[in-house]
Amino acid sequence: MSKRTYQPNKLKKKKKHGFFARKNSKILKLRMKKGRKNLSK
Repeated sequence: MSKRTYQPNKLKKKKKHGFFARKNSKILKLRMKKGRKNLSK
């Protein structure tokens, strides 16, 4: 049997898509300006 493709890892997820990963990008600012409830994952 082959391994399943999705093997979740909270730390990896946070490092890649979390708030601090997006902190110095303009995406966060745009999302704040738009008034989004969730700024990042």
